[in-house]
Amino acid sequence: MSATMRAAAIDEHGPASVLTTRTLPRPTPSPGEVLVRVQAAGVQLTDAAIRGGWVPPGSTIEFPQILGNEFSGTVEALGPNVHDVAVGDAVLGFRVLGCYAEYVTVPVSHIVRKPATVSWRAAGALSASGQTAHTALQRLGARPGETLLVHGAAGGVGSMAVQLARHRGLRVVGTASPDNHRYVEGMGATPVSYGDGQLERIRVEAPDGIDLVLDTAGHENLRTAVDLLPDRSRIGTIVDMALARELDCRWISSDRSAVRLQELIDLCASGDLDVTVRETYPLDNAADAHRDVETGHGRGKVVLLVGDQRP
Repeated sequence: MSATMRAAAIDEHGPASVLTTRTLPRPTPSPGEVLVRVQAAGVQLTDAAIRGGWVPPGSTIEFPQILGNEFSGTVEALGPNVHDVAVGDAVLGFRVLGCYAEYVTVPVSHIVRKPATVSWRAAGALSASGQTAHTALQRLGARPGETLLVHGAAGGVGSMAVQLARHRGLRVVGTASPDNHRYVEGMGATPVSYGDGQLERIRVEAPDGIDLVLDTAGHENLRTAVDLLPDRSRIGTIVDMALARELDCRWISSDRSAVRLQELIDLCASGDLDVTVRETYPLDNAADAHRDVETGHGRGKVVLLVGDQRP
């Protein structure tokens, strides 16, 4: 095994162009960790925010800094005191940084096994959006029979929230651009267009009211939410912390765990949860992948293909 690897990293904060591919030392797993040969890595707006200068709480940026916070791949080596995983196991997992690379080390508590029926790209794009949506529904107290409003229903987190809510027996109304209405309908939600008159359109589609709101899009959507729902403890956002504080709504960050990820991948394997991958890019085009997610358009996820993608 080579002592080096290819990775997409930054040497400074800035626009997408600062994210480039280079050769870096291959990491070695510490006690309790595994080394994973990466097949696919999901691309998040969070990654772009880090590239631009945001530092995740509790993290330190050290240049050259490899980006990426979710992956799928094959266990290549075990660190000391690892017993429940074997070399060659197909897995998916998460860590805050370091996933845009041919190899990543990760605590064994941050991975689960990948079912053969789930593709590398879908598995590599599941953790961040899936766990964020799962956390949000838990924090907002989603219950069967309730009506959920999802702002940005066609996006990565929004599409996960719609499907998870429908699986739990909720009715879902989702805001989306007209081009994505059929996609939103296909997930079992009622689509509503953005723009002027949105509040009235939501009320028409939910005449009995909205019970909880998840904002995954921003753009002042929380102001619409508080007009629809007096109980602001059941209104959450993953994108607009300042407005959440102003309006006394919930700021929701992902509470990631292997237990949560296992539930999500089981739903994927059973056909109850679908990861839509709208675009893939090779590792060398990671900057283009960032430009894609920063447009704020499109449906589902963007993924970097790192390995050969064979099962």
